[in-house]
Amino acid sequence: MTRLRALLGPDAAGTRQSLTALGLSTLTSLAAGVTLGAITGTLERLPGLLVLVPASIGMRGNIFGALGSRLSTSIHTGTFGLSRRPDTVVGQNVIASLVLTTVTAVVLAGITKAVAVALGLSQTIPVLDLVVISVVGALLSSVVVLAFTLALAAGSVRFGWDLDNVNAPLVASVGDVVGLPSLWVASLLVAFGLFSDILGALLVVGSAGALVVALRSRLELLVRVLRESVPILCVAGLISVVAGIAIERRLSTFTALPALLVLLPGHLSTAGALGGVLANRLSSKIHLGVVRAAAVPGREARADIAFVILLAVPVFALNAAVAEVAAHLIGVASPGLGLIVAASLIGGLIAVGFAVLIAYYGTLAAVRLGLDPDTYGVPMVTSSIDLVGAFSLIFAILALGLA
Repeated sequence: MTRLRALLGPDAAGTRQSLTALGLSTLTSLAAGVTLGAITGTLERLPGLLVLVPASIGMRGNIFGALGSRLSTSIHTGTFGLSRRPDTVVGQNVIASLVLTTVTAVVLAGITKAVAVALGLSQTIPVLDLVVISVVGALLSSVVVLAFTLALAAGSVRFGWDLDNVNAPLVASVGDVVGLPSLWVASLLVAFGLFSDILGALLVVGSAGALVVALRSRLELLVRVLRESVPILCVAGLISVVAGIAIERRLSTFTALPALLVLLPGHLSTAGALGGVLANRLSSKIHLGVVRAAAVPGREARADIAFVILLAVPVFALNAAVAEVAAHLIGVASPGLGLIVAASLIGGLIAVGFAVLIAYYGTLAAVRLGLDPDTYGVPMVTSSIDLVGAFSLIFAILALGLA
């Protein structure tokens, strides 16, 4: 029993916090899954939109998960404090997150169109329509996710939570919940011809202008976060778009058994959240000198890795059970509880194994290159998991004969 407790993490409180956050993530991802299952008509009417979905939703987790990770480190090091002043640690991080939201949304639209055409999905909607959906959807969802992330950080200080344990799952789940409805609302703006084109062009110019102004400011932390974040977020977006292509190509499988579509957001979110928990914990411990950046994980790092892997089994089983219940409630087809649980566990454990490698060695690489692991850890994990998670779930579906 003592050995099991040691594997579960540094203390019982940390385990409870992570399990609670992951459980809430599963339940809130249900809303995203139900939404995805309910808008299949929109996805079929606007070819290419499904390609954008994982990347757009994942980007909220990338941007605001990294924000939460930086705020967690500031809490641990005693520099955190809520303030309206733009020159504070929190103020500069908030500005950086909003600029990154608009810039990456434009980039995602361009990547989505380019990759879709390159891989043979030539009937996708025009790029300016994708810009409108991507940017407007990102701004609508980011207002909610930003407010939640700041409230979570403030709550962590007040109630003594470890933000590293709850940040990635909860921020990702809120991004899932508000991301899909926001994209659907934004998609209503692309049916107006010339208006959509003009709005898309204005959004491109506005986002570029915001980035230039921010990079020329005298706020050192803001400039550093933007310079370090833009490249990794663009790479993350490209990886997530490829994940969307994989899902788009299997759209018929998911629409034939919509319960699998209900499962999809929670599956990707959980794998990314588990990797994010590991990345956040490692990053904070490296900043504090508790974990040493070594090619072979030390004792403290191994305990965190085991902690994350052990959490995966019950959470992925819960994902499947929730998806099955939701499928029955909204009256869509399902392969059955046993098969959907099997698909979730097979795909989930493959994805989490990969997430552990990316979280540890990605954090190690960031440290060796002199970069902030708080900024790089979450985007590297979640974007990689968008791709690996999509393929692992598709692999599980094929292996179980569901397609």
